[in-house]
Amino acid sequence: MLSQLSVKNLAVVEKLELSFSAGMSTVTGETGAGKSILLQALSLALGVRADSGLVRHGKDRAEVSAVFAVENNAKIQSFLQDQALDDDGECVLRRVVSSDSKSKAFINGSSVPLSIVRTLGDLLIDMHGQNEHQLLLRPSQQLDLLDSYAQINNEKQELNLLVDEYKSIQSKIDSISNNHKAILQQQELYTHQLGELNDAQLDQDELDNIESDFKKSSNAQELIEKTLNVLNKLDGDGGINSQLSSLNYELSQALELDNSLLSGSELLNSAQLQTQESVYELTNYLNSLSVDEQRSSEIESRISELHDLGRKHNCQIVELLNIKTQIEEQLEEIGSGESSINELTQYLQSLQVRYELQAKKISKIRLSKAKELSALVTQTMQVLGMPGSEFKLELPVKKTGIHLDGNELVGFLIKTNMGQDFKALNKVASGGELSRISLAISVVGSSTEQTPTLVFDEVDVGISGAVAEIVGRKLRELSANYQVICITHLAQVAAFGHQHLRVSKAQEKSGAQTEVLQLSDQDRIDEVARILGGAVITDKARNAAAEMIQSSQ
Repeated sequence: MLSQLSVKNLAVVEKLELSFSAGMSTVTGETGAGKSILLQALSLALGVRADSGLVRHGKDRAEVSAVFAVENNAKIQSFLQDQALDDDGECVLRRVVSSDSKSKAFINGSSVPLSIVRTLGDLLIDMHGQNEHQLLLRPSQQLDLLDSYAQINNEKQELNLLVDEYKSIQSKIDSISNNHKAILQQQELYTHQLGELNDAQLDQDELDNIESDFKKSSNAQELIEKTLNVLNKLDGDGGINSQLSSLNYELSQALELDNSLLSGSELLNSAQLQTQESVYELTNYLNSLSVDEQRSSEIESRISELHDLGRKHNCQIVELLNIKTQIEEQLEEIGSGESSINELTQYLQSLQVRYELQAKKISKIRLSKAKELSALVTQTMQVLGMPGSEFKLELPVKKTGIHLDGNELVGFLIKTNMGQDFKALNKVASGGELSRISLAISVVGSSTEQTPTLVFDEVDVGISGAVAEIVGRKLRELSANYQVICITHLAQVAAFGHQHLRVSKAQEKSGAQTEVLQLSDQDRIDEVARILGGAVITDKARNAAAEMIQSSQ
């Protein structure tokens, strides 16, 4: 609910701080005192277009802040969390309008686009009588109100899940069908590529070693020459191996005379052993080499074939087997996609059957509840000073197909006098009538989930006496489930409020100044007496006001 409203330098308001309580708050004041400034301030906070003319004369900017307690409203909490704007059960909307028409909007201290503010505003407040922010005029809200009254929101959610799944499956089928030619071409390409790779008889061990094998084979003669040269120097007459053996023998004799030569002797012995090992290894390597021009030619031809395949697939030779596996998987996927289109079509048909059953169930409930709601709203309108008026919900059927929310639209129709034709609710000319119709709908649907705060702007225009008292009583009843803020000029309505605010305007040197005061019990009696009796408040008017307030509580 709305807990606080702060206004600074907005039109005729220099500074204003208001606290609102739960239940019903009434706002009164002389004509022209500036009661509408509260609605302007709230509208700005809720994201309506800003006008630099709203900035108080001589000031650089106007500022409005509205604080809402939302800890018990899961829908609003969820929205704030989705936007990363949650703040411990409190929602603060702030709007700054500069004299150059620029404006900024904030939610819980974070700068946000106006579209986000307006979406959140629709969850927080419903203004009745202000067409630019009248939720009941919106078809989506009308549908939600009927479905909430009919208690079929769960059934509608199940239906919409079916619709979402149906559209997803249909999209898959369309994708496969639309791309069938391209898929066939891709399949043909993959099949050709796989045939080439299969014909190549790839082996990973060969792929890993063929380049080194080719290098070895093509350079066999040079490798033989260099290896023989090294072996001759190591193991030929007077070679390194022979010298190390002789030196090792001499040092072993010296070791018998001085044991401190042990370390040097061991190192020399190790060098001689390592040299002998290298001779063995090089001899074996030399025996494995042969100059085979035919073998070199075969390897060269093979490596050329593999390089050609690598260029085709934009990969290294060693990656060719991985490419082959990928192509096999892609061909398998294409094959499964073609075979699955029939399965998808059958599943789509089963979804359609389930949708039609669920949609018919919802349609039946809507038709019954629409008649019931129409009769109740019509009955309530009669007691709200609209004799001869009638309210009707129409349920035009959508085109054949699968639709979110079901097979019908919902429209609110109204006729305000007998003999007239029904017209759409948004075609009703009188703001006062529109407000009372909204009040009637809100009262009848008060058990349904709506916005937590309802604002009624002069809902009592054109009525008086007993009807005005009924309007006040209905607003009071509505406040049992919602926070109700009502701007009124009738004492019979003002007397029903839990909280009473008075708007007044004074002329000062700096210009007109509007103030809003929360009235004490005695001040409230005086205000109701003023509305009843005029400028001069008599004791008789005070007694009547006190009695009216007491009887309304």
